[in-house]
Amino acid sequence: MARIGLLLLLTLCWIAPVSAHEIHSGGGFMSGFNHPVLGFDHLLAMLSVGMLSTQLGGRAIWTVPLAFVVFMLVGGILGLYAIAVPFVEIGIALSVLLLGLAIAFDRQIPLLFAMAFVGVFAIFHGHAHGAEMPALASPVLYALGFLFGTAVIHLGGVMIGLGMQRMTGQRNLMRVTGAAIAAMGGYLLAGF
Repeated sequence: MARIGLLLLLTLCWIAPVSAHEIHSGGGFMSGFNHPVLGFDHLLAMLSVGMLSTQLGGRAIWTVPLAFVVFMLVGGILGLYAIAVPFVEIGIALSVLLLGLAIAFDRQIPLLFAMAFVGVFAIFHGHAHGAEMPALASPVLYALGFLFGTAVIHLGGVMIGLGMQRMTGQRNLMRVTGAAIAAMGGYLLAGF
């Protein structure tokens, strides 16, 4: 069973990246929802946040993803109002790399540091969502969509993390998965 999960994750990593940054049809809830769900870089980072939170355990399971969502909203507002955040795409790719490494190294870090760590990356992800909002979009519905999509992905990451820990009784599968995610982040960074 563990091998099937790892095979699925590796398959996901080698699929040609889907560019959520090209989604501009419509502008309501579903358009906002699709942006993080269909963007390969966003998807990997947000799954990683959920998985990292399960490694930390306790309150981190909900506070770390919540911190990401809150800071992503801040980044989305910055993007919506065209307030520049430098190196957004590099920050997004770097988030995949560093979140993957955090999972791979499996070290206990203080909760507030973990929340700040994901919060910094969330600003980049949110800025991309806000800046790329379709011109005819309803800002509130679009924002609700990308926040809900992100929360769903975080929940998926939490479920994957908990499932891996329960399935194997050890944390090695999670660490290998983190290394695969980090490798994908390195691949994304190499594109810049």
